[in-house]
Amino acid sequence: MDKYIKTPLEEEVVRQLKAGDYVYLTGTIYTARDAAHKRMYEALQKKEPIPFDIKDNIIYYLGPTPAKTGQIIGSAGPTTSSRMDKYTPTLLDLGLKGMIGKGKRKEEVIESMKKNCAVYFAAVGGAGALLSKCILSCEVIAYEDLGTEAIRKLTVENLPVIVVIDSKGNNLYEIAPNEYSY
Repeated sequence: MDKYIKTPLEEEVVRQLKAGDYVYLTGTIYTARDAAHKRMYEALQKKEPIPFDIKDNIIYYLGPTPAKTGQIIGSAGPTTSSRMDKYTPTLLDLGLKGMIGKGKRKEEVIESMKKNCAVYFAAVGGAGALLSKCILSCEVIAYEDLGTEAIRKLTVENLPVIVVIDSKGNNLYEIAPNEYSY
C-alpha cells in the first residue's frame, strides 16, 4: 500500500506502517553514516549534545557523491545499515523514529525499534541518481571534516522508500521469501 508521510514522524503514523508498505517521505531528514554515528555516540557518552534534535526524526544512512555544477546533491543512494547497529539502540532511546538504509539489522536493533516505536525503511541501492531528484535542499550541519560522511539536513519531497521492519518487528527480509517460495 502506498503511503505519503510528512516528517518529522508522529508515533501514531509509525504504528500504522507495516512491513512491505511503499512510503513517500516529504519534509526534513538527516544523513549520517559510520563516522558521524561514532562521533554522536561518543558525545552522548560524555553527556554532550549531538548536532540535531533526534526526537521523531529520520536518519538516512547516506554518504552522497559530490554535487556537480547545478545539482543540489550528487548520487544519494543508501549504504549498508548494519554498520550503524552498534549505535542505533542509543539513538532510538533518544527518540529517533526512522532509519533509511539497505540490508538486514541485528536483533538488538529490532528489539529497540519495538520498544521505542520506530521503523526501518529501505531505499533502493543502485538508484542513488534517481533518489537525488527527490532532494530539494542539502545543508551540512555538523562534522564537515568528514566530507561526504558529514551530517546533512535534507529537505525531501516524495522520497520513495519501503518499510522493511515495522514497529512491531515484522521483517520484510524474513516475510517476503516465504510468500514467494514454492
